[in-house]
Parts: sequence; C-alpha cells; structure tokens
Amino acid sequence: MSVFAIIMFAVTLYFAYQIFHHVQSLEEPLPQDNEQSTTTVDVSGLVEEADDAYGREDFKTAQEKLGQAYLLEPQNLEILNKLAFIHGKRGDVQLAIDLYNRSLEVEEKDDLVHNALASLYRTKGSLLLAKEHYDKALSIDDTYAVTYYNYANLLVDLGEKEQAKALYLRAIELDSDMNEAREALENLRKAQ
Repeated sequence: MSVFAIIMFAVTLYFAYQIFHHVQSLEEPLPQDNEQSTTTVDVSGLVEEADDAYGREDFKTAQEKLGQAYLLEPQNLEILNKLAFIHGKRGDVQLAIDLYNRSLEVEEKDDLVHNALASLYRTKGSLLLAKEHYDKALSIDDTYAVTYYNYANLLVDLGEKEQAKALYLRAIELDSDMNEAREALENLRKAQ
C-alpha cells in the first residue's frame, strides 16, 4: 500500500470518526407510549453497549449490538449512521454505502452523511460519485471546513489542481487550525 493510499485511508477514518461523534450528539426522540418506551429503552441500551464496545475497539461487538438495534428501529438515523460507520471501519465499504444511502432516504439533507458517502466512494475509486456527494454536502452546509478539505483532496485526484487550491484556501479560512489543509496546499503549490 502506498504512502498516499495510507494517508487517504487515515483521512477517511478521521472523517468517519467525526460522523460517529456527530451522530452521538443527536437527541433521541421521546417515547409516545409504554410500548414504545420499552423498545426505546432496549434500543438505547443496545446503542450504549455498542458505544462502549467501540470505545474498547471491539468493533465486532459494536456492529452486532447496532445490528440488533437496527432490527428494532430500522428508520432510526443514529443507528443507521453508526452501523454504516462501523461497517466502513471494518472494511465493508459497500454495506456502509448502502446503509448511508438508506439514511439519506430518511433525511436527505444531512451533510455529514453526504461527506461520509463521498469519502467511501473515493475509497472505492468512484470519484465522480464522490464529487456529487461533496457538492450536495456543500449545498447543505457551506461552512464546514472538513468538506472543503476532503473535496480538495478529491479534486487533486481528478487533476483539477487550481480548483483544489481554492478549496484548501476556503478550508483554512473556515478553520485556521486545519494544518492538513495548509500542508496539502503548500505541497500542491510546490509541485507546480
């Protein structure tokens, strides 16, 4: 595996980790009645167990617990996105893509899910699909520096270096501490 591939894989994992934390911050809906309350408690317990397993880097158990929770609440975005993240982390990129796409069927205006899909498509080499999802992510939230950084990396892969420079600059404008964008921009300038 080349150094570039390792770096790109690390960037993909970093972004997926950001999505995982974003999903954890979402509020759970309040139960409507006692029957739903029991299901919610069971599901939230499974999600907690999955989070604990993830914290111990026991990804297999995290995946199993999230899979059980998904069977109980297949429309729950938190569960869908965490399950997609875990599958991606474990190397099942296509299943992760499928789960994120299901998530978009429930809520199509989630820029972080579009970011995750773009990253996974890029990993698979489907660069034009990745580009579509970065465009969608920016149309939803054009203030998230990580989107610009990841999109710029994709544009470098596509040979669109001038556009990549502009996106690296925008990422730095939005987050002056984003040293990865600063370094990538500098490397791109040196290469020309």
